[in-house]
Amino acid sequence: MPTWIPAPLRHLGRRLRHEPPADNALPVYFRDRAAERGYTLSDGQRRVIAAMATQLAALAAGQARSLYLHGAVGRGKSWLLDGFFQAVPNAAKCRLHFHDFFARLHQGMHRHRALDDALGATLDTLLGDCQVLCFDEFHVHDIGDAMLLTRLFDALFARGVFLLVTSNYAPEGLLPNPLYHQRFLPVIRLINSRMQVLEVDGDRDFRSLPANREHQRFTQGHYVWPGDALQRERLRAPALQPLKLEVNQRPLRALASEGRQVVFSFHDLCEQPTAVIDYLALAERYDHWIIEGLDDLAECSLAAQQRFVNLVDVLYDQDRQVTVIAKRPLEQSLGGSLADLMRTRSRLGQLRQVGPT
Repeated sequence: MPTWIPAPLRHLGRRLRHEPPADNALPVYFRDRAAERGYTLSDGQRRVIAAMATQLAALAAGQARSLYLHGAVGRGKSWLLDGFFQAVPNAAKCRLHFHDFFARLHQGMHRHRALDDALGATLDTLLGDCQVLCFDEFHVHDIGDAMLLTRLFDALFARGVFLLVTSNYAPEGLLPNPLYHQRFLPVIRLINSRMQVLEVDGDRDFRSLPANREHQRFTQGHYVWPGDALQRERLRAPALQPLKLEVNQRPLRALASEGRQVVFSFHDLCEQPTAVIDYLALAERYDHWIIEGLDDLAECSLAAQQRFVNLVDVLYDQDRQVTVIAKRPLEQSLGGSLADLMRTRSRLGQLRQVGPT
């Protein structure tokens, strides 16, 4: 497999079925799209849409204020971001998943480490002339990432880039680990001073609406337990034949590989020192993933829990077909203390559940 090298980033998000009206009447656009799905916009969503419309109008004059949207899983944050992105008339725009961007940022910084401004050179490569940058699912758990974020946000604002960020966390809830949170306060202050922070609230899980199923990921995948012989036969998975894959110049064991399909054990993917850049590289190679041996995450280390969260995020964002073969029902498998597991539970809940026969 060739070395995975960052390339200029492009729009990686989902395309909307409808284009916003030419006059950028975002409130009307979102109201109509919600009505088509049998959904009434919440007060919080309407406030966010009004703020989006204001900043969209200010973009042309270069006076827009960046936006930070936060709220619980399933409140339509990504849907709102998609609509805003499509409405931006400026072609110099990027819509990115934060995992993908940050993995590429680290690689670029390493490549340009001999330069006086490694960050600037990396952003030149990754973003080019991008003036509107939309980050979906922004979160921070690694102190190394956290220390780079202040420099990143400063650099983006210095370039005049408009940011729209979605997160499950309010700024004050980022990097909650008490060992590191104090060192992250400069980033929190920067977000609060340079961005309009808005909560996307609502009583209803946007993903639960039947009309939204076609817009969700993972709908072709399965969550299978307890993984008996008959269930495995019906999956028509490749015969287990362990092999070593090379990922980012490191070996990684797979249980089987056949064409664009791969089988991994949970242990090899999450109990070993793998990283987001590994999952991204593998997602380029394989379309259908089978993950064996998930038990109760609560019994795993926090590092393994975080890797599993990251893995599911990557596979979801890259729209890969996923089959999880577990020992327990889904609701008994995803225990653990990480706040991000709420998002993982929601995403794996979209898989078709297959219990004992």
